[in-house]
This record gives sequence, C-alpha cells and structure tokens, in this order.
Amino acid sequence: VQLVESGGGLVQTGGSLGLSCVASGFSFEDYVIGWFRQAPGRQRQGVACIIPKDGRTYYPLTAGGRFTISTDNAKNTAYLQINNLKPEDTADYFCAADPRGLGEPGWVCEYGADYLGKGTRVNVSS
Repeated sequence: VQLVESGGGLVQTGGSLGLSCVASGFSFEDYVIGWFRQAPGRQRQGVACIIPKDGRTYYPLTAGGRFTISTDNAKNTAYLQINNLKPEDTADYFCAADPRGLGEPGWVCEYGADYLGKGTRVNVSS
C-alpha cells in the first residue's frame, strides 16, 4: 500500500486549499480512504473519510465542518478540500487507507487506519 499526498503549503486565514492523495498497491475501491491531521503537540485526528465504491462520506464533528472529501476512482486518487482556513488548521495532513469499515466509513475516521502516507504540511498564517 502506497499513499502519496500533495498540495500542502502556506495559506492565509480565510483561504482554501486542495490536497490530493495518489494511492497504489491495493484495490482502491475495496478500502475506506480517509484524511487525518496532526497539529504540533496534539493527537492525530480524522477529518474526513469516504468509501470510494459508493461515495458514502463521514466527517467527525470535531473536524469543524469545513472539509470535503472526494475521490476519482479511475485515477485512484482522493482529494480533500479545506475552506475558510484558520490558524488552528495548521498541521500535517495524512491520507489513510484501511480495508475495514466498509460498512461504515466513520469507523476509520474515529478509530484510525492501518495505512498512512507520509503527509503534507499545511501552514495557515494569521
């Protein structure tokens, strides 16, 4: 399983950013795909999860409601759109994949995933 994120960078407060995750080495549609983030000194948290096969999504309440996850199954690629960025969104953002939880994408977002990418850094300036 390989997950390669891109799209991070420096953004001003109130701006938007799109992250991408290219997946390989597994059957994309047979996994739950998620995005997690970890801010300095804080625990990793799930912000969005999706089942590529049917498009069902899950957003943890703690994520704040400004995230949109989507996939392009033909490209084995997942995306995370973040709107109205705030300084507290500064974190490393990781793409995740797990074959469990296909009945409910929230399971991965809440309990974690077996596979994570190396992450992409998002810095939001105030």
